[in-house]
Formats: sequence, C-alpha cells, structure tokens
Amino acid sequence: MRQKIATMVRASMPTREQMERNRLTGRLAARAELWRFTRRSVPRGVAIGLLVGIFAMIPGVQIAGAAAMCLPFRGNVPIAAGMTFLSNPATTPLFIAASLALGNWFGFHADVATFMALFERGASVTEWTGWLLSDAAPALIFGLFVISVVAAALGYVIAAFAWRWWTVHKRRTRLAMRVEQ
Repeated sequence: MRQKIATMVRASMPTREQMERNRLTGRLAARAELWRFTRRSVPRGVAIGLLVGIFAMIPGVQIAGAAAMCLPFRGNVPIAAGMTFLSNPATTPLFIAASLALGNWFGFHADVATFMALFERGASVTEWTGWLLSDAAPALIFGLFVISVVAAALGYVIAAFAWRWWTVHKRRTRLAMRVEQ
C-alpha cells in the first residue's frame, strides 16, 4: 500500500526539467542546491516552512511563500513546502486560539469567546473580517508571529540534531559492516 502511494506521488510530481521550462518555477528549479538534501539546507527548509506555514495561514500563499524564502536563505524547497502542511484545517483553529491567548497575555485585547462563537456557527467572511478588523488583529498577528518564530527555531534545532544523528548512525552501520567482513 505504501509503495503504491509513493509510486503514485512520484508519477504525479513534475520533474526538475519540467519545472525549469515553466516561467513561474524556472528560477527555483534552475538552482539545484535548493533541491539537495544537505545538513544545512534541510534545517533551513524546516525552519522556513514552519515560519511561513504558521504565520501565513493561507493555503496557496504558504507553499509559494516558503519556496520564495528558500531562494535567499538556501533552504530545501521540498522540505519547506512539506512543513507548511503543519498548519492545516485541523490545526488552524488551535494556532489561532493560541495566538489570540498569547496576544492577550502580552496586553493586546482580542475577545476569544467571540472567535469561538464565530467558529462554531460557521460565520461568513464578512463577520470574520469585521471581527478581525476590531481589536483582534494586533493580538492575532503578534501571537502568530511569536508562535511561528519559536516553532521555526525549534524545528531548525530538531532537524539539525536529527540530521546529525542520522549521519552518525549511517557511519556506524558502515563501519560495523566493514568490521564483519
């Protein structure tokens, strides 16, 4: 089952050559270092993906923003794009509630009860916009910023340690196989 899914994903993914021919993705695809998995690019990709994915909260903007940020910071584009999926429809209300609580804790004034009422009744875009344009916007933006920066920093450190552990593990396995022969 897992191999079927992996085969299906590989078949539907565009190749780097196809992306180079596209005018929108040509710059990203032409820089091969953005697609390699190295000890520096992977943690950068994790951090960029978490930062943009949590702060942006708009699905189309997340992946494009993460890919664009990988250009100057030389992060891994596939990892950054994948990490944006941490904020999905299931986790978005949690991030918003946490950011509002954090913003309120720092002195901003956002009504969390109103947010929960709007969320539970499936409010319209007009109602959400009215709520957001009230005192809630500064609390939400500040809270999302703090949460995304902290998540990006933690993601970078965890990815760097995981990369180090993986390379040490592979080296020890190779050495053990040489000793056995």
